[in-house]
Amino acid sequence: MSLKGLLLLIALAPLAGAVIAGMFGTRFLGAFVGRSAAHSVTILGVLVSFVGSVLVAQQAFAAPGALFNEALYTWTVADGVKFDIGFLIDRLTVTMMLVVTFVSLMVHVYTIGYMAEDPGYQRFFAYISLFTFSMLMLVMSNNFLQLFFGWEAVGLVSYLLIGFWYTRPTAIYANLKAFLVNRVGDFGFLLGIGLVLAYFGSMNYTEVFAHPDLQKLAGTTIDILPGSPTVITAACIGLFVGAMGKSAQFPLHVWLPDSMEGPTPISALIHAATMVTAGIFMVARMSPLFELSEAALSFVIVIGAITALFMGFLGIVQNDIKRVVAYSTLSQLGYMTVALGCSAYSVAIFHLMTHAFFKALLFLGAGSVIMGMHHNQDMRYMGGAWKYMKVTWITSLIGSLALIGTPFFSGFYSKDSIIEAVRFASVPGAGFAYVCVLAGVFVTAFYSFRMYFLVFHGRERYEEMPHDDHGHDEHHGLGHGEKPHESPWVVGVPLILLAIPSVAIGFLTIEPMLFGDYFKDVIFVAESHKAMAGLAEVFREHHGAVGMATHALATVPFWLALAGVVTAWLFYLVKPEIPAAIKARVMPVFNLLDNKYYLDRFNEAVFAGGARMFGRGLWKGGDVAIIDGLVNGSARLVGFVARITRFFQTGHVYQYAFVMIVAVWFAVTKFAFLGIGLRK
Repeated sequence: MSLKGLLLLIALAPLAGAVIAGMFGTRFLGAFVGRSAAHSVTILGVLVSFVGSVLVAQQAFAAPGALFNEALYTWTVADGVKFDIGFLIDRLTVTMMLVVTFVSLMVHVYTIGYMAEDPGYQRFFAYISLFTFSMLMLVMSNNFLQLFFGWEAVGLVSYLLIGFWYTRPTAIYANLKAFLVNRVGDFGFLLGIGLVLAYFGSMNYTEVFAHPDLQKLAGTTIDILPGSPTVITAACIGLFVGAMGKSAQFPLHVWLPDSMEGPTPISALIHAATMVTAGIFMVARMSPLFELSEAALSFVIVIGAITALFMGFLGIVQNDIKRVVAYSTLSQLGYMTVALGCSAYSVAIFHLMTHAFFKALLFLGAGSVIMGMHHNQDMRYMGGAWKYMKVTWITSLIGSLALIGTPFFSGFYSKDSIIEAVRFASVPGAGFAYVCVLAGVFVTAFYSFRMYFLVFHGRERYEEMPHDDHGHDEHHGLGHGEKPHESPWVVGVPLILLAIPSVAIGFLTIEPMLFGDYFKDVIFVAESHKAMAGLAEVFREHHGAVGMATHALATVPFWLALAGVVTAWLFYLVKPEIPAAIKARVMPVFNLLDNKYYLDRFNEAVFAGGARMFGRGLWKGGDVAIIDGLVNGSARLVGFVARITRFFQTGHVYQYAFVMIVAVWFAVTKFAFLGIGLRK
């Protein structure tokens, strides 16, 4: 098979699975082999994509630069600009392809167990397979048109999946919220693409990055915009606003925690490998543009720093196990964005990759806990689950250790690399970002092990949960006398397979990805930006990955993480009365965090309320006053005149003759009196 054919197979196999499962899963295939047809065909499609991605990656690793960069289909040509569908395959692309297909494959297998009793079984498999296709089209694109197609496709499928249980009002609210917030980000994204098209005259990445006037446009201002930014700055900020929506950066982050209303497998897919990683990937792909605008980089690093720290704070007060993991995703996305802002694009992608494995592990582990607890998600009514769920307990510990940056675990290598890169960065806002990412280490460790201790250790609190008259139901958790149970093998196997890269992938790949030629001719960093050079010098001083991990035992991030774990252990296992005492003393702070900084109320009052007020003004002032008042008023005036006129337009000749005689009489009389007046 040719490389082009293999790439088409990788992209289209999940789409084929989605179409078959979605359109024929219940009628045609279901009549023969039942519900298993849906998961069989979609898992086969994603498996084909994963195996194909491995084969392509082997070729890409052997060839620096672009392995494949061709247009497959020309959609249209307008004013000499070609709008193509095509693939750009380089090491950045294959990294994303491997992450997306592997995590998606694990989620597909896991879903067999998690959604076994759901009536929308076939529909769910069709959606998640379509999600995989959309993300592959996004990361494999070689032009802005296809990028935008994939960008909107993942947004559409996430809308369908977040609201999968469409009979729940909270799910409908959550998917509408995600859809609307992302429309705000996509407005900026479209403006950025529009500026690229207007000034570069092309939608193709290679042509834009190699444009002869690239340096000139970096100094050309757009005077009609506030502050007169340069073309490159305006385009980059517009593109990044799109990333703020997709990758949930402050203040467009508000949709992501509510996305927990969807089933747990899709939470893992959205948060680990697909939608939220799209913005990080896009900015890394656009590094030749972002490197020409320090203002854009400064904007990126400040937004990322705010997200990394202040979204982490919100994880401390959550009691829903899935929401704790969701806020950790927000915080880690902030870390990736900080890396982008200090021109450490390779570090951002490195953390994206390691985070995908351990975050998928944590989400699927949370789903396993929810299954074992009979759909209870409230950590206040858990405890001691390690005795009943050994596989989930161990794999969740691995995911938590990776998340907090424990030396030798994958999260350590990527997270500490971000912190070190920020320390060497000189872009405005880097100092603020460094403080935020350091403080975020303690916060992450605290809320991660707060969750771990509440769920798996301490006394069992299952009996304390309110129950209905029947003892329990699917929404109330365990009944009286019941204990948690381990999940089936289709849940446990993905947890084990995700735990392996959560431990080892960082150690194995840090040197080639960050300090070798892995991203040569793919990611571009200006010579004036020294963050990566400083990070490389530190790595050489430590003599590799082993030295980096052992040296970490004497660094501030390690002791901050350890302090967070110890504090969580003290607060929730040794002295569980301490959190309640602290809460009573700082109730205003708790209320601020519990209400998510009141951003939802602010958005509803200012943006939603402002939009309603604006619409009401258009209705009252435009529709009622102008259209009904003036336009329809003019029509009524014409009608009034017509009604008066028709008394004289009867069609009778004698009446017309009478009117003419009267008119002549008036005319003669007028001229007679006028003549008398003149003689006088």
